[in-house]
Amino acid sequence: MAVRDHPSLDIVSSHGTELSGKRVVLCVAGSVAAYKAVELARLLMRHGADVRCVTSNAVTRLIRPEYFKWATGNKVITRLTGELEHIRLADYGRSDLIIVYPATANTLGKLANGIDDTPVSTVLTVGFGSKIPILMCLAMHASMYENLAVRKNIKFLRNKIEFMSPRIVEDKAKSPEPEDVLENVLRKFGLSSKLRDKKILITAGPTIEHIDPVRVITNQSSGETGVRLASEFISAGAKVTLVYGPGVEKPPRGAKVINVTSSKEMHHAVRAELKKKFDVVIMAAAVADYVPTKSRNKIKSSEQSISIRLKRAPKIIDEIRGYQRDLFLVGFKAEAGMTRAQLIRSAEKKLRESSADMIVANDVGSARYKRNPQKNQVIIVDSEKSTVSRWMDKEKIARLIKRQIETRC
Repeated sequence: MAVRDHPSLDIVSSHGTELSGKRVVLCVAGSVAAYKAVELARLLMRHGADVRCVTSNAVTRLIRPEYFKWATGNKVITRLTGELEHIRLADYGRSDLIIVYPATANTLGKLANGIDDTPVSTVLTVGFGSKIPILMCLAMHASMYENLAVRKNIKFLRNKIEFMSPRIVEDKAKSPEPEDVLENVLRKFGLSSKLRDKKILITAGPTIEHIDPVRVITNQSSGETGVRLASEFISAGAKVTLVYGPGVEKPPRGAKVINVTSSKEMHHAVRAELKKKFDVVIMAAAVADYVPTKSRNKIKSSEQSISIRLKRAPKIIDEIRGYQRDLFLVGFKAEAGMTRAQLIRSAEKKLRESSADMIVANDVGSARYKRNPQKNQVIIVDSEKSTVSRWMDKEKIARLIKRQIETRC
């Protein structure tokens, strides 16, 4: 039973209501990947689910049960008693889904062979018999995953439960990322991404502006955020066109990539693409605000000093509504040395000036960002509210932005 007014319940449905009313049993088996189960539980809750955790004895030696209780607001099942916890959780109609995360070879083998000598295996046995959907997220060493007995158990269960394939990294079959499990769960309940088959145009990377035939002005944008966003939307089933400046990140497979160099080339490419219908446009590129008047000849290096004349470049985002009105427009706003309130005001100003639907703002001048530019904190502003992220890596930032766009467009 959920603890009434438990503080952790404040996050329920904070990212959406897709799983509202759904009862999910999260079985956590004895793997070092068990620490990610807490994150998965929280993600499911943020989309409305009521999550109950069942752990093996091995897990309790890695993670204290109180951690799962804190995460979900529900009592954690670590042993079976006369209260018949396995029946209350997994008998006919008692739950909507059982997730095994992470799922070990041991847990897999017990389910395939009807062995129920732990709380996790007993709940699975009951759920398997009562036809509750089971999603098993495998995690083990690669050689274990290729073991013939393990493969036999997978083959036996293949058409009876659902598997999420592990990620083979460093000779280990690692558990899927919690965000990927969430996407799978949403699809299972017919709540898959609203972005499926949507046409999305993303700009990413820096631009390079020539001073003379060999010298340029540019910025330090890697293109990572835009590339990550493209990857997230492709995974959600969208059709992505990426107008890409000279960034260092490799574009994702599945995207139509248009390589450009200068702000002028990027503007022309965007304008040409918007002759076709798009549902979402995301202006994530770090486009030059000012461009130099290019010298026809190489500037001599013998000069003691030179002056470079810069002129304001057109803001591409300000032109988007003129090319196509009926789309969801997202802009980015980078500032330096601002307070949170100042950053929000700056984003709101850009929202009005560009007629955008959403602005993603961040402070690239903070000491914390300069120490580790692979992590960031963003503020997402629309006409109704602002959402502040915690400090996290750019992959998670991209997922957050994707979810926010998905719920608004």
